[in-house]
Amino acid sequence: MKYYAINGSPRKKNNTATVLAKALEGVVAAQPDAQTEMLHLYDYTYKGCISCFECKKIGGKSYGKCAVKDDLAPILEKLSLADGIIFGSPIYFKGITGEMRSFFERFLFPYLVYDATYSSIAPKKMKTAFIYTMNVTEAFMRSMDYPEHLSGMEYFTGRMLTPPTVLYVNDTYQFMDYSKYKVECFSEEAKLKRKNEEFPKDCQKAFEMGMAMARS
Repeated sequence: MKYYAINGSPRKKNNTATVLAKALEGVVAAQPDAQTEMLHLYDYTYKGCISCFECKKIGGKSYGKCAVKDDLAPILEKLSLADGIIFGSPIYFKGITGEMRSFFERFLFPYLVYDATYSSIAPKKMKTAFIYTMNVTEAFMRSMDYPEHLSGMEYFTGRMLTPPTVLYVNDTYQFMDYSKYKVECFSEEAKLKRKNEEFPKDCQKAFEMGMAMARS
């Protein structure tokens, strides 16, 4: 069984990568023989969908899969055979990162059939999950309708693969030294307190998410 974590953050060792790693640890805890791998999208050079429609051409050699040959092509091939995928992204302007959005265009669109019901031809109905990290509090997130803004990709993932479970990680610690940056809107003391007291709980939730995915 093969499970992947997709890191949509440009950072490889900070909040998003940390909780994704915990989720993969949870997978292995529930399924010791499982193979896990984290893929960092910012390691690859690629673009979003170029609207060539080769993935929709009847009888074409790329029907049902992306025809573009770049750094993302072998990654998409790997993911097509996954048993579970956990997508992780920091939130920029109430949305996932540009790299993550471009990835989803290339990953999901080939599976979408332009028939009467917009059915899916994904080769496997692998389990899915989303983890979002953001520097705003949960109260602010909900008051500004972040979950509703983020739900679009969750919907299409559910249609093409399986409905995802979702974890929000709020009020994250962004800088190693807040004094070096102009960030008067944040309290370093409050951020550090939250990092020490609440972030470990978020990591535990991610661990349990991974366990639940493997067990299902």
